[in-house]
Amino acid sequence: MADPFHSRHIVITGGSSGIGAELARQLAPFHCHLTLIGRDSGRLEGVRAECVAAGSSCVTYSVDVTNSRAIASCLAEAQTTAPVDMVFANAGIGGKAVLASETGETVEHARQIFETNTMGVINSVTPLLAGFRERGRGQIVIVSSIMAYHGLPDAPVYSASKAAVRIYGQGLRRLLAPAGVKVLVACPGFIETPMNEDLPVRMPFSLTAEVAAARILKAVSNGKSEIAFPWQWRSVAFGASIFPSFMVDSLFQICRNVLKRDS
Repeated sequence: MADPFHSRHIVITGGSSGIGAELARQLAPFHCHLTLIGRDSGRLEGVRAECVAAGSSCVTYSVDVTNSRAIASCLAEAQTTAPVDMVFANAGIGGKAVLASETGETVEHARQIFETNTMGVINSVTPLLAGFRERGRGQIVIVSSIMAYHGLPDAPVYSASKAAVRIYGQGLRRLLAPAGVKVLVACPGFIETPMNEDLPVRMPFSLTAEVAAARILKAVSNGKSEIAFPWQWRSVAFGASIFPSFMVDSLFQICRNVLKRDS
């Protein structure tokens, strides 16, 4: 796994916790130069200290990915040391913050979700594309969700925001492949993070952020273009794509009732 990561300049958004922080920790032993972006400066500093102790240099920026100008500015500053080789566009919101009411999400709620989960990815990737093309190499990793394959009844807009970045990643991969730039879209299922602790539903087949990060890094090493995991949720996504919609809709309603936590 050393070849894609050793001594590379790697940007990780959402680097203060969850999958982003675990990606940083697992990359640190490869003596990378890590640029971590997140909103929580205290947590970012903690992750930075761990990465430096493990052998990598590391800088942090406390920036919200919805701020396109601020993201572009910090990426430009980060590249005064060395050009970016790889970006993990991982920042996003989830958990209870993205759940819909019985009448769906409000327009403002929907806008907030899309600004973070969809535009946040685009804001984090776009400033790097010209450099990747000019150098004829680069790796983009977009962290989507298993919900990108089928709309979750409790979070229609969240599902749509993740579907959007999945399709964006597919199109970007086909656009940039002739220039030697690689794009991986990762679609994990439920992840055990503080953000998901207060969900009013159970999380079957959930994985730790550590396991999720390891699977994403393995996929990068193996040159994958898209991964969905764990296999149980990947199977559900595949099955739902081949059965009639009325059957899939009924199954989702049954699962919704079964997975609700007791009040």
